[in-house]
Amino acid sequence: MTITKRIVSAALACALAASTTSAQNRAAPEVLPKASQAFSDARIGRTYKDSTPGTLAITQAPAGAPNVLVILIDDSGFGQWGTFGGQVPTPNLDRLAKTGLRYTRFHTTALCSPTRAALLTGRNHHSVGTGVITEMGDGYPGYSGQIPKNAAMFAEVLRQGGYSTAFIGKNHNIADWETSISGPFDRWPSLQGFDYFYGFVGGEMDQWQPVLYRGTTPVSMEVPKGREGSYTLNDSLADDTIRYIHQQKSVTPDRPFFVYYAPGATHAPHHVPKEWIDKFKGQFDQGWDKYREETYQRQLKLGVIPPETKLTPRPKEIPAWDSLSPDQQRVAARLMEVFAAYTAQTDHEVGRILDALDEVGQLHNTLVVAQLGDNGASMEGTLSGAFNELATLQGIPEDTAFLLKHIDELGSAKASNHIPVGWAWAVNAPFQWGKQVASHFGGTRNPLVISWPDRIKDAGGIRTQFHHVIDLSPTILEAAHLAQPVEVNGVKQKPIEGVSMNYSFDGPKAAGTRRVQYFEMMGNRALYKDGWIAVARHGRLAWVTMGGSTGDFDHDTWELYDLANDFSEANDVAARYPKKLKELQDAFWVEAKKYNVLPLDDRFAERGDPSLRPSLIAGRTDFTYFSGATRIPEPSAANTKNTSHTITATIESPQGGADGVLVAEGGAAGGYTLYIQDGKPVFEYNYMAHERYKVVGSEAVAPGPARIRVDFKYDGGGIGKGGNVTLFINDKKVGEGRIEKSVPSRFGAESFDVGMDNGSPVSESYQAPFAYTGTVRKVEIHLAPSTLGASDRQKVRTAQHKAAMAIE
Repeated sequence: MTITKRIVSAALACALAASTTSAQNRAAPEVLPKASQAFSDARIGRTYKDSTPGTLAITQAPAGAPNVLVILIDDSGFGQWGTFGGQVPTPNLDRLAKTGLRYTRFHTTALCSPTRAALLTGRNHHSVGTGVITEMGDGYPGYSGQIPKNAAMFAEVLRQGGYSTAFIGKNHNIADWETSISGPFDRWPSLQGFDYFYGFVGGEMDQWQPVLYRGTTPVSMEVPKGREGSYTLNDSLADDTIRYIHQQKSVTPDRPFFVYYAPGATHAPHHVPKEWIDKFKGQFDQGWDKYREETYQRQLKLGVIPPETKLTPRPKEIPAWDSLSPDQQRVAARLMEVFAAYTAQTDHEVGRILDALDEVGQLHNTLVVAQLGDNGASMEGTLSGAFNELATLQGIPEDTAFLLKHIDELGSAKASNHIPVGWAWAVNAPFQWGKQVASHFGGTRNPLVISWPDRIKDAGGIRTQFHHVIDLSPTILEAAHLAQPVEVNGVKQKPIEGVSMNYSFDGPKAAGTRRVQYFEMMGNRALYKDGWIAVARHGRLAWVTMGGSTGDFDHDTWELYDLANDFSEANDVAARYPKKLKELQDAFWVEAKKYNVLPLDDRFAERGDPSLRPSLIAGRTDFTYFSGATRIPEPSAANTKNTSHTITATIESPQGGADGVLVAEGGAAGGYTLYIQDGKPVFEYNYMAHERYKVVGSEAVAPGPARIRVDFKYDGGGIGKGGNVTLFINDKKVGEGRIEKSVPSRFGAESFDVGMDNGSPVSESYQAPFAYTGTVRKVEIHLAPSTLGASDRQKVRTAQHKAAMAIE
């Protein structure tokens, strides 16, 4: 039977499938903003002498409404945190769990942007246009990459309900083409319900020299004096959260706050100070197979998995630890030490925030929701791990010898490291697979801790009801005594698709209220219904970076698990219960049609095609950037890759000369920079921190006006090839050189800058921002027509897709 016929058949058979509409939606309809009552008691005469002013009221939150702190950790496995059996001690999460509840059957979407969209809106990820990450949006309603206005975030409901609201950390729900100064900004936090935003835009960020925003204004991370070399973004985001809590409670001690704290840890790059790494030296020499067995035993002892749970076996595609050479084991163990250190540091920062709540006397009156992962641990680090994940995910290899050469730099500003697949699988124990794989719990089952001492009395309890990330929004609104509105800011709202979890606070044995839940990500899919789950892992392995089979939807192998007796999806009973499998397969098509999952799309390289999305640069070959043009996102800047091009900087050099960056794109993980040092122009190309090519001018730039030009003649013959560089001052050749290899797709998450190099520095010859001390009048870039053939363009799309996944 074809997919189309299945959809029709399923729709007829399952038209009355169980609804997941929250009880909140059955409350009295509410429209936001509420009708103003201002001036209703005013008496207006001819002058103020015979008039009486009305009352101007401040919106008050409902009585008993708690503060709300949502903590969202990134790329985190079920068996990663000590609180859920992992080897890394997490005392602050333990502390939170001891005052609250641990949820062991909580689920995400298997990928970053989709989970965040689902969390903040209370709707399924396809239902709010986020079937994949924002960088891969296209023209289908479930995949636009843009959260629609008819799915307002619960932050807006809280804000209009009397809360102060703040978003601190990672925002990965703004489309690529809406991240520049040209906007629009209506999908930025300040227009989605948050009074305050401090953080970064995109999927990942350099922890040492991040590119940040306060509101919509670019800012730099301020490093406290004496903390140079040990202060990272993890520290800064926690400091800002603490500062916000202190200020908000100082000004309005009786007004509740909502803080959404999403630090971006533990997503790659795994950057963490050396003093944290040193704490874990030698602790992972046992390898991933043994780690997984040890974690399983700890999980049984803690009671976070049932006694009858089986530890699922290692997939044949992942090598056994004992099959690795001593050098491979050394590198893999070190990468895991860094990842563990990153996890421990993150737990420490969470503890500092809890201390701040305690300090202001609000810990007991704060609903803390700690979600440990927007998906399972990432399997995107290749089988051997990565020094620079952005390189390996674009098909640029790193062998063991290369990794050994850089082993002491892992975790530092020079690296963008990522753990091997084997470690990601291990910390997803006891489940199968990991991030991207929405069919299995390794990708979708994440630990959840909820603490609210004033309300939750079963301190330290465990809850086993099946729930999904869309259930957090109605849970928080119910706790705040606020109804989900039917209209927000003039837009009729889609019903909330989540269900409240508040019933579980007092009912450890209460029947779960989530009866049905679908899962889908890039063709991997599943359907949960009343204690059973049918799953189909589809096509490409998560760590296959270039190409890879996409599979056949009509011939996927479906598995069936009886979750009432099989916590870890270890025993496939599809052959024993074919009718049950068919029931759930049919139900999947009903849910898929209802929530905009269709059309199923497993394309890989094609989805990286920029023509599928709006673009600020499509079709342009000539670009002019003026003084002050900085922090331009890479997708909105001139794309100089895989073609010949010229870069011309028109400058004014003062008497005595001037040094600094004229133009730069990218950062320490890869990019290019044209700068003046010791009076001489320099063009440097950073090939993904693997190789660096530098052309230094033979003459200094004289005082007065000058034009510094770089001509790059691309070799052609495919993508990522080399080329010849010629450097000019006022049309006089002053240097030439050779770039043997070039980056095929994206340099990373950093920006294009005129007159400085924001974020991490492209070159190791200067410290960012190394602003030019003369005047940059303008920078002009001309791109020659592309000579790439159809197959080459396909390879570019593949590389763009993987780079987007890395930046995710």
